[in-house]
Amino acid sequence: MRTKTGTFTNPVDGQVYKTVKIGNQVWMAENLNVSKYRNGDPVQEVPDNDTWGEMSSGAWSYYNSDSQNEKIFGKLYNWHAVNDPRGLAPEGWHIPTDDEWQELEMYLGMNQAEANRKGWRGNNQGCMLKNTGTDNWKTPNECATNITGFTGLPGGYRDVSGEFFVIGYSGYWWSSTEHSKYFAWYRTLYYTSNKIHRTNGYEGDGFSIRCIRDS
Repeated sequence: MRTKTGTFTNPVDGQVYKTVKIGNQVWMAENLNVSKYRNGDPVQEVPDNDTWGEMSSGAWSYYNSDSQNEKIFGKLYNWHAVNDPRGLAPEGWHIPTDDEWQELEMYLGMNQAEANRKGWRGNNQGCMLKNTGTDNWKTPNECATNITGFTGLPGGYRDVSGEFFVIGYSGYWWSSTEHSKYFAWYRTLYYTSNKIHRTNGYEGDGFSIRCIRDS
């Protein structure tokens, strides 16, 4: 599998992101790390657990509210930030829909019926997306090849109570597609799995975000 790599500079804050073309899609090859919407308005940082659980608007935090985690894993965002009309993704980019995640998965070998399922799906598609080695992933980081250049990392998540979980073990990424009131679709990669998990999570949870370039 051949992938084309590049970079993109966010005009709002000057941050430079690695990018990779996988099939017909161009993805950021690292997690989103913005603190402002596309128009320059701030996204609220919420370190306090109780406040996090009460949020009905966009918010972000570092894992464990520790800025050292930003360097590798970026920020965790609730889905209210994903859905904000001001645009969380930089100009020319957007947060992938559930269908766009499925397009990626099918390019990597899933069929449509399998991509439509909830739960753990595929056979080795998770291996293709996970970053290699155990510097960031816990051992054994099952079968990780990163052959796509997606460089999926285990940034963990923050639940609606404000508590943080499973950094090093799992990565969680929002889609922009709402499943039902209060719930939206997301993807998970896991340190002992070769598959990709698809389900819906509470919109108050905090997950990582990968952006995809506008077509």
